[in-house]
This record gives sequence, structure tokens and C-alpha cells, in this order.
Amino acid sequence: MSFLSKTKHSQLSRALNYSFRDNELLETALSHRSVGRHNNERLEFLGDSLLNFFMAECLFAKFPDAREGDLSRLRASLVKGETLAKLASDFNLGEFLQLGEGELKSGGFRRASILADAVEALIGAIYLESGMDACRETVLSWFEDRLGTITLSTTQKDPKTRLQEYMQEQHKPLPIYRVESQEGKAHSPEFKVSCDIGKQLPKTFAISTSKRNAEKMAAAEMLERLGVV
Repeated sequence: MSFLSKTKHSQLSRALNYSFRDNELLETALSHRSVGRHNNERLEFLGDSLLNFFMAECLFAKFPDAREGDLSRLRASLVKGETLAKLASDFNLGEFLQLGEGELKSGGFRRASILADAVEALIGAIYLESGMDACRETVLSWFEDRLGTITLSTTQKDPKTRLQEYMQEQHKPLPIYRVESQEGKAHSPEFKVSCDIGKQLPKTFAISTSKRNAEKMAAAEMLERLGVV
């Protein structure tokens, strides 16, 4: 017996920008494993792979000069559970889920992991019903605002980490940071720090009231000299 009324089906269709023709498939996508054997776990598995592919494909086209590591970090920020749970909240998805009695009592319809899993299950269901192109179009419409504002600096690691990863990728010695001098009073010192990557390029220098910040600044200067975005 269907647990989604026609009114609920219409509301969800408007929220998703997609209308399911197969009501049974939709209800499976909305059914948490706590309801029993007929649940959304297999659809979730499929949707997870599709979502990762769609985001990778979009980011690959959007940032033609980005390195693999940067693309991976951007994709991770888009497909992580927190992002999907926020998306589910935008859809008011919790009110459409079918949960077992225990999950209902514990507020499972608000639980981020359950909401995120349901989003992935819906993606899998849309693919099975309408194919790759329709699924891609629908999912990208969900992420339109996020994809429109995302930049390479959105999840970029700090300069020291990026420089270390770059040197590892190039099979070069890791950077060496040294405090060249320390001036000022004890309560407000100034550190002059150098970043040395060997014979490849001259040292870079930076001054800051924080040794750690000076190291980051020197690393950022070295990245710029290396031409690393």
C-alpha cells in the first residue's frame, strides 16, 4: 500500500524538479532500512556513484587548469553528508521519508545521515527511471547555486600543505623552514622565516608575529615562484 498521497507526491516533485512516474520506485528511495527488507540501501549505493561522477564531470569542465588534488577536494565538499543533508532540508525531505518505529521515535527524519542517504537513493532512482541524461540534468539543477559559487580556494589547503604535496608529487626533497631571526619584545616578537626547497629556486622569506604564519607566507611565496595555482 502506498504511503505517499497524491498531494505529497506533487509537493516532492516540485521540490526535486522531477516527477516520478513509478511511485513504487520513489517510495523505495524514501524507505529507510529500519522499515525492513524493502529499503533504499541499494539505490543509495547507485546514487552515490552517480553523484560523484556528475560532480567530477562538472568540476573537470569548470576548472580546466586545476590539479587532481584540488578537484578531489572540491568534489568532496559537494558530495559530503553535510552538504547532502542541507540539500535534503531544502527539499523538506524528512516529511516524506518512511522510517521504522524506532527511528521515528528518535527523530530519524531529522538525522543528517538518513537525509543524506535518501538524497543519494533518489538520484539512483531517477537514473533507473529516466536514464543518465535526465538524472544528470536534475542533479545539476539541485547543485546549481553551489556549483555557481564554488572556486578553487573554497576548500584549498594551507600553503605549507600544498607546497609539501607539490614537492612530493615532483619527487623532490620536502621544504625546510628556518627562523632566520627574531626581533621585538618577548610579548610581541617578529619572526623572519625562510623556506628552502634546495637548488631548484632561491629561498623565500616572510616576517610575521607568528612563526607558523610566517612559514605559511614563505610557502605561499614559494608556490607563486613555482607557478603552482
